[in-house]
Amino acid sequence: MLNEEIIDNKDLIIMKLTHYFITDKNYNPIIIRGIDNEIWLENLTSDYEVIRIVSRHIHNNEQLNFDRFKLGRIIKKLKVKTLSLKLKVLNIYTDIGDDVNLSDNDIFISKEKDIPKSALADSFPDIVDKINYKEKGIELFAKITDDINRDSYQKSKKAEKLFSRKKPIVTYTIIAICAVIFLLTYILGDGPYDNLTLLKFGANLDILTKNGQFYRLLTCSFLHIGLLHLLFNMYALLVIGSQIESFFGKVKYIIIYVISAICGSLLSLAFSPNTISAGASGAIFGLLGSLLYFGYYYRAYLGNVIRSQILPIIILNLGLGFMMNGIDNAAHIGGLIGGIFTSMALGVSDKSKKQEQINGIIILIIYIGFIIYLGFFH
Repeated sequence: MLNEEIIDNKDLIIMKLTHYFITDKNYNPIIIRGIDNEIWLENLTSDYEVIRIVSRHIHNNEQLNFDRFKLGRIIKKLKVKTLSLKLKVLNIYTDIGDDVNLSDNDIFISKEKDIPKSALADSFPDIVDKINYKEKGIELFAKITDDINRDSYQKSKKAEKLFSRKKPIVTYTIIAICAVIFLLTYILGDGPYDNLTLLKFGANLDILTKNGQFYRLLTCSFLHIGLLHLLFNMYALLVIGSQIESFFGKVKYIIIYVISAICGSLLSLAFSPNTISAGASGAIFGLLGSLLYFGYYYRAYLGNVIRSQILPIIILNLGLGFMMNGIDNAAHIGGLIGGIFTSMALGVSDKSKKQEQINGIIILIIYIGFIIYLGFFH
């Protein structure tokens, strides 16, 4: 009897709903400063990206309108943080006055038997069964607390593993290959500024590539024209490549790098005729595109980084490419798009759906076919 009286009905409903959304629907708590008597949860891959559970009493429509005003301001900030054009919010109120008029995205639940008759059951058909616990009172409180803590711990360990720094073996290997090839241009040729030496080591030139020397589409990305060109690209590769290798894994990283490099070289054929081109920048832009795609799925964590760092770097470098001579911006754009589509095809672990990956494969094939047409036949 004591167990039943310790937790009142409203608190019990809130506990059960919170437990369900976190442990069964993969929602994560959002910390909103200055907000009391509310629980905010986010899952940016769900139909409802944000769920808000309000426990305070809403007396009348005026108070509800003020609540909606505050909600709108918070959602605007969340949209900016998560780079979302829209966020569908489900408001769950547990204590409202008799004359309060709720909107379609508002649900009132004061007791458990309200759930099967509410729109909540329509959106989440398994919720009734999932919150039908055999435990009662303190035992139920202990179970819900333990489950949420365990789920939070597992998610934090997974995030720690994903974002922890790992030794970028593949990145180091690519840097080493580029450095060795740079030295060989002096040992076996007349240096990286000599056109014949560049062609000998696999630089991209439309007349040769189109006449069967297709390997140049890839080999040119390991070749650099001058020391500054090499150092700039290798520094960018070390910073960006290390992240992609960590986020996607070594095999996916190699695939992204290779396809991005080839896509950049193909678009370069179309827009830079009679031009010897070399450098890893097309592949590096592909890695930036991949980082952009990854960040979209983890924008709750990386939204500010994407907005303040990744996007400005892409825009600044593309802008410089349009304003300065000697920069193969077609390779940059081709690699950037190739990196995004390749990442979409490969998928982000624990985030991408199978259908999204299938769509990514189809789009990538169409894209490569299109730039092959531009490069070889247009």
